[in-house]
Amino acid sequence: MNGDWLLLGRDGRLSVYLPTGDAALWRAERVPEGAWEAPRRLGGDQALRPGLAVGRGPDGYAHLVAWRPTGADRSGLVHTTHFRPLLAPLDWEPAGHPNKQGDRTGTPAVAVDAQGRAHVFVRNGGGGLSMVAQKEKGGWDPWRDLKGRGVQEAPTAATAETGLVEVYAPVPDGVLHWRQDKAGARPVLGERLDAAVRPGTLRALATSAGHTTVLYTDDGTGELCAWRPGGKPTPLVAAAGPGPVSAVRCVIDGHDCTVVAQRSAGSGRVAFAAYPSELEEMGAAWTESGPALPADATVSLALDADGRLVAAALSPSSGQLHLTRRKDEAGLALGAWQTV
Repeated sequence: MNGDWLLLGRDGRLSVYLPTGDAALWRAERVPEGAWEAPRRLGGDQALRPGLAVGRGPDGYAHLVAWRPTGADRSGLVHTTHFRPLLAPLDWEPAGHPNKQGDRTGTPAVAVDAQGRAHVFVRNGGGGLSMVAQKEKGGWDPWRDLKGRGVQEAPTAATAETGLVEVYAPVPDGVLHWRQDKAGARPVLGERLDAAVRPGTLRALATSAGHTTVLYTDDGTGELCAWRPGGKPTPLVAAAGPGPVSAVRCVIDGHDCTVVAQRSAGSGRVAFAAYPSELEEMGAAWTESGPALPADATVSLALDADGRLVAAALSPSSGQLHLTRRKDEAGLALGAWQTV
């Protein structure tokens, strides 16, 4: 999964999305903070290939992108929109291929702009980054080659508070960054970060009115680091485990904070850390919570309809979904984990 897979719908219910075999499943709360529906298949009966990406628009709609096989050694990207947690998503619809045709080229990323248009980013066959965006009245614009060289798995996309889309992609010894300068414009390749970035660990989010921040693991030191274009990368804390962290901004004791979570490779439990947003130099410390989880478990963070932090942990091998919410107490106090 590329992107946070625990999302809040516009009706106040939470949903989770997960790839499984040749399909993708979703579950949703029957009522806010209530029991959960049984898993259901996303977007019809089409078979999918690995590499599901998910993003949430400002309207609360979920956008999902995946590869589907189209023939021998051929694949194409497909997209579906999920409007409300208790309604079935639309069927998968073709979004094309960055090289017009060919096999799967990489794991996609998706972000949704202020107008509700999905922007899909994926490595192309030449090793650069390509993008396709929805038209405001339906359909897709032509594919755009955003250039760049040596793009690796997997890019991460975010929507800034301005409603403009930004994307980060790992390359050998660094990260490339693209940013829109106005709505609907082609994102422009800008500053490059030179760092020992571990591929597959990038996660981006809006952290203030003027910035997005990308989090990644330094492959040399094993530290979780943060970078904003125009500045220098800042080590935050030693990564708790492999892969990307989940991250969300929330208010803790009246302060704008960024919370990160990751399955600990040591204990198998979920590790949480919080720090004042964009003040990574203050550092952070992990606090573990919940049961020990299988090695394939991932974590996702979201805010519920009341603005409370919610964490979900899911293991594809066990099929169990675990949830916890922040308690109405000072600090990052979490309630008892529940299995649903």
